Amino acid sequence: MEDLIAFAIKAVQTRSYSDEEENMAYLLVNEMNKLRYDEAYIDSTGNVVGRIGNGKTIIHFDGHMDTVEVNDGDLWDYPPFSGQIVDGYLWGRGSVDMKSALCAAIYGAAKARDLGYLNDKTVYVTGTVCEEYCDGVNLKLLYEELGVKPDYCIICEPSGNVITLGHKGKAQIRITTHGISAHGSAPEKGKNAVYEMAEIIQRVEKLNQTLYEDGSHGTIVLSDISCISASLNAVPSSCSIYLDRRLAMGETLHQVENEMNELIKEKDASWEVGVLIHQSWKGKELYYEPMHDPWMIEKDHPLTQALIRSYETVYASPVDQFDFWDFGTNAITPVSLGVPTIGFGPGEYKLAHMLNEHCSIDQIMKASDIYCQLIKEI
Repeated sequence: MEDLIAFAIKAVQTRSYSDEEENMAYLLVNEMNKLRYDEAYIDSTGNVVGRIGNGKTIIHFDGHMDTVEVNDGDLWDYPPFSGQIVDGYLWGRGSVDMKSALCAAIYGAAKARDLGYLNDKTVYVTGTVCEEYCDGVNLKLLYEELGVKPDYCIICEPSGNVITLGHKGKAQIRITTHGISAHGSAPEKGKNAVYEMAEIIQRVEKLNQTLYEDGSHGTIVLSDISCISASLNAVPSSCSIYLDRRLAMGETLHQVENEMNELIKEKDASWEVGVLIHQSWKGKELYYEPMHDPWMIEKDHPLTQALIRSYETVYASPVDQFDFWDFGTNAITPVSLGVPTIGFGPGEYKLAHMLNEHCSIDQIMKASDIYCQLIKEI
């Protein structure tokens, strides 16, 4: 456990913003080699792939290497890349989201091998790239390159060591209104695309209020706005907004399509999926189409039951709660392939991306033991 925590400290000290994960990748590979993984390498996308065992049942633990940026470092109680241990917590960017869990999984798999839990099993632990922008694309490319479809997948995102059964869906949409450019001194000769957008924005706010009327609800937020104008002396000819729509269980992408059509109704406007294109640190194009349904695994599923038994073995107490993430994860890829998938990881996820991000050392150690025990129980 001392080695695990020392590794987690090094991970936090290794800055790895999205698309800049190279140093973190080599740190993980070196640690996997130190722990005598059967394979440890970096794939063509830049993901780290670690394998232990060569059995029929394939168990996959995934954690992303990238973090959001730090733009408020001078406000932190402890420097964001110091990896300091204070009052039983590991402090720093990525300590919660999600380097602690990734380190715990790497050590948990090695411990399972040492305890003889890998009979007829293959365990993959992966450190994936650019999840903060293109969740799921990394695993899609990784599975294709490996030629592997796991039997089980554990997404190690922070859950406060609470078994997490699924997460909301996501649709990211760009709406564009179309105007006619004119000189600013004669606006009546043009058509202002920003004015055309104004009522749509009000409709977006009203839609979010409507969604909130349900107990278990989705959300929609305007996250970006821009316009195109010939100059500061001209009527804007185009205006665009970017919408982030989160889907609760029971909501569908078809429903979102209908909502978008209603938002632009009787307006000179159009909408499209807000595709994002990134380039990994290895130069691979990541094409992300953010349209995903919500998902949830059943409490009586064999994977859930195995994780319950693992939790109760390590904590010596019964499972009395489950969670459901509000945010999206790499789970969208294994779920889309029909792979039984569940979430579990150390750290309070409400601290992710925040000032003074910090993760409980006790949770990190227990998560590693639970990952180890889960390999036995599956």
